[in-house]
Amino acid sequence: MAGKSSVSRRRFFKTAAAVTAAPMIVPSHVLGQRAGAVAPSDKLVFGGIGIGNRGTSSLMCILSYQDARFVAVADVRNERREFVKSTVDKRYQNNDCATYTSHEELLARSDIDGLIIATGDRWHTPMSVLAAKAGKDIYCEKPCSMTIQESQALANAVRRYGIVYQAGCQRRNGRNFMWAATLVQDGKIGKLETVHANVGTRSSWNPTTTHNWLAAEPEPAKQVVDWDRWLGPCPWRPYNPQYVAGRWRGYFDFHGGGILEWGSHTVDLCQWVSGNDNTHAVEYNPLPETAEGYRLDCKYPNGVKLVMRDYGFLGLGTCAVRYEGDQGWVETADSGRIMVSDNLKSQLPPPEEGNAFNLTLHYHWRDFIECMKTRSQPKSNAEHAANTHITCHAAYIAWQLHRKLTWDPVKGEFPGEAEANRMRTREMREPWRMV
Repeated sequence: MAGKSSVSRRRFFKTAAAVTAAPMIVPSHVLGQRAGAVAPSDKLVFGGIGIGNRGTSSLMCILSYQDARFVAVADVRNERREFVKSTVDKRYQNNDCATYTSHEELLARSDIDGLIIATGDRWHTPMSVLAAKAGKDIYCEKPCSMTIQESQALANAVRRYGIVYQAGCQRRNGRNFMWAATLVQDGKIGKLETVHANVGTRSSWNPTTTHNWLAAEPEPAKQVVDWDRWLGPCPWRPYNPQYVAGRWRGYFDFHGGGILEWGSHTVDLCQWVSGNDNTHAVEYNPLPETAEGYRLDCKYPNGVKLVMRDYGFLGLGTCAVRYEGDQGWVETADSGRIMVSDNLKSQLPPPEEGNAFNLTLHYHWRDFIECMKTRSQPKSNAEHAANTHITCHAAYIAWQLHRKLTWDPVKGEFPGEAEANRMRTREMREPWRMV
């Protein structure tokens, strides 16, 4: 690295280290007086709702910590309840992990401080609102909402009930993504002009969802899979085991669109780096789809351009982002590798530091744990997540309508666009409500 002209390694790694090295014990007044709060010297107590493959990664983080303990799981699928219980009991060498078929039983436990919510997308916001009302801190997988209205409801609930919320947008605590952000924020690429977000690839999931149904099959016993609760707030449809096994993405009732899959990570990073955490893009222009892929050109209130596309990145891995200024550019992705314009190559971290830029969920979870103790909001808090998701949802609406749209972030509407405004929300099936 080149001396004074380089990004301050000391400043960057001091920031990164704070995520993992914050003190384990804080004064009792810092924790506040919310229901279920534990003494600062005790372990934080966690439960989980809907822990599948992705939620298991979060569960393993909790099980590795000395200052946290997992005690209960609620799931509509018996095989998942049994898997989680077996995993937890094996870790703690006991038989104490409780299992519940309904989330209400778990939310009623006053000893639980925080929750993993790792259900399918359809449940993320309604379950987060219920958990916030119950006074639980929340780590929720992404995408965090199905609509613009749900995004707003999520942020409002967290604000109203004063809980700590971390979205599963772990790249904000990824060291290579943090390094790229520091490069931009230190002015090394000059004035930021355009940010590029690698949104969900068409080869994995189409940007547009389908309204089709899979063929009906006999519904299993309620104890095996509670199909009615699995559907939750979505419209009823006949049971098919492929939904439950994970093939629910791409179906309109269960999924907020392919743009959200990686966009909830990459647009999130673009909003952060460009200084737009507290707003949304105000212009959305879907370009004609080509053999290369799809693209939307957007713009933020501060003039920074946002390009959402699923092609044309430098092959650094999934969830790529690229930041372009008037004096250079930087691009990075999940491999941890970073590429920059020729004039900025002296800014790159040396190999012994750059090789440590592997993406790990533990940094993100430590951010959440420490914020639970200090009663502060983490990097991927509800406000940031809601605003990112609103940008992604607005982009998806423009994509479906095949026309350019403008958005008023203050009024929360598309001016003069009745059709687009109707697409900001969806009806919820009785008895589920976000109140």
